[in-house]
Amino acid sequence: MPVESIFHRLEALLPKVQKPIQYVGGELNSTVKDWDSADVRWALMYPDAYEVGLPNQGVAILYEILNELPGTLAERTYTVWPDLEALMRAEGVPQFTVDAHRPVRAFDVLGVSFSTELGYTNMLTALDLAGIPMLAVDRGEDDPIVLAGGHAAFNPEPVADFLDAAVLGDGEQISIAITEVIREWKAEGRPGGRDELLMRLAESGGVYVPKFYDVDYHPDGRIKRVAPNRADVPWRVHKHTVMDLDEWPYPKKPLVPLAETVHERFSVEIFRGCTRGCRFCQAGMITRPVRERSITTIGAMVEKGVKESGFNEVGLLSLSSADHSEIADVAKGLADRYEGTNTSLSLPSTRVDAFNIDLANEFSRNGRRSGLTFAPEGGSERMRKVINKMVTEEDLIRTVTTAYSQGWRQVKLYFMCGLPTEQDEDVLGIGDLAKKVIKAGREATGSRDIRCTVSIGGFVPKPHTPFQWAGQADHETVDRRLKALRDSLRGDKQYGRAIGFRYHDGKPSIVEGMLSRGDRRVGAVIRAVWEDGGRFDGWSEHFSYDRWMAAAEKAGVDVDWYTTREREENEVLPWDHLDAGLDREWLWQDWQEAVSGGEVEDCRWTPCYDCGVCPTMGTEIQIGPTGRKLLPLTVV
Repeated sequence: MPVESIFHRLEALLPKVQKPIQYVGGELNSTVKDWDSADVRWALMYPDAYEVGLPNQGVAILYEILNELPGTLAERTYTVWPDLEALMRAEGVPQFTVDAHRPVRAFDVLGVSFSTELGYTNMLTALDLAGIPMLAVDRGEDDPIVLAGGHAAFNPEPVADFLDAAVLGDGEQISIAITEVIREWKAEGRPGGRDELLMRLAESGGVYVPKFYDVDYHPDGRIKRVAPNRADVPWRVHKHTVMDLDEWPYPKKPLVPLAETVHERFSVEIFRGCTRGCRFCQAGMITRPVRERSITTIGAMVEKGVKESGFNEVGLLSLSSADHSEIADVAKGLADRYEGTNTSLSLPSTRVDAFNIDLANEFSRNGRRSGLTFAPEGGSERMRKVINKMVTEEDLIRTVTTAYSQGWRQVKLYFMCGLPTEQDEDVLGIGDLAKKVIKAGREATGSRDIRCTVSIGGFVPKPHTPFQWAGQADHETVDRRLKALRDSLRGDKQYGRAIGFRYHDGKPSIVEGMLSRGDRRVGAVIRAVWEDGGRFDGWSEHFSYDRWMAAAEKAGVDVDWYTTREREENEVLPWDHLDAGLDREWLWQDWQEAVSGGEVEDCRWTPCYDCGVCPTMGTEIQIGPTGRKLLPLTVV
């Protein structure tokens, strides 16, 4: 039976809300399929507002891949703003997809992509509006499988009670495999019901089903063990790794938003993974090994994406895009191809030691010379050794001096506060570095028209990194250090006005830290926050630290125990049964190296240092050069 659109009910509410355009769908390259033509149906959710969720690469890629599959349908849903949520509750309008405005509860799978833990309360809003029981244990045969993915899924334990399943790693291949399991189960007449379907997904070792694992605790609250409670469920669940990105050139037809979004460009992922070894960086650790797209595939993706979307900016994305072995040829080839057009190229934040002025000039050839962004992360040389960000002060000054002398006038620098072993002087060193940048720029150009913006975020220890054992700095310490830095910059009459200063206070980082390294007991806090009105916790204007602390107290959860407490080597961590491929002993040794200031080289260019990923996952580093060139098109 076809599932009817609820748009006629939604439409009457839209004149009463802000930005109604974000709920109407119909974007260029969106897909609406006949309901009865599909026997497996996915609702894909990014748990944030449309303006943040639509540009998300992970959802966009899965949306295309699943809709290309015969007999499969995928639609998108986002978190509605509180004004529409209130109206939907009053009028009984359920959570809907933006493509065909079908009720989310009618789908087989609700796939939620978490890039940050602060989206957990938004998932609960969607479940409740959809009429899907919040706790997985309460769901029946007609409810969708609630499936989590994204970086936060590498520790899904805080939301384990709300999830049916979670997937670790790359989603391209496993989403197809899950689809086929569901299709086969439905074709057989749904034998064994929901439990049997989850069992089939779990048996392969590629899908984590929390209900099939029991957690035992020591009297002091530490985890004693996490063990399967079914005979055929594996002890460890492994991440998925796509080994040939050229076989997956998605998105082919990028969605063009109707409302303003945070990124309005066509993004091409030029490689996946990073082996730089920054100890704070979960993304770099869990996406290993490095796998490059070839220069010809990148060129073909850019050509098709620009043609299909009309975007006039192309972003070449990865965790460190200037590290692509053929980035110079990629940049020159694309700049040649689109010279004289309105299509411009951009790189995200660039490593100081991977930057060169020739590369920057290629990316600004079409006349767009925006500010350059670098991320030293630590304010002192000692701090950068602790986090394995091997950038010297001389490297940074030399790089920005070159940029200023070549016509750039604005440089942005990203740092973190609250890093392990950090002292007050390390944070004050951020100000000293910024002043040296301005001084060098003025000397190189003979001009005072030089700007440097310093942006600082609070450090949060993440699972599957060497800092997973570290004690997090309390928010009072972070705020005190940031205030001292701010006062030092404001009080400098010579350089202060040339330095912009942006920072986040330490309180959101504490909540993120509790969610990042939490276990199943933290789920009660998340639910209590949501019941107290918690929504859009990733937005500063909606976040309430007091609400989270009150909810933790109500749930009997000691926030400090999850955040500022340092873990011992042999403590069972909530995610130890989830395998990112990294050898636990290697991570511990790297944590010890961090404390003593030892550095680790990038294994792309040096011998393997035994992090464990390649042998454990059956993978290998894949880099060029390919020796091929990107030829300009005959007609642009």
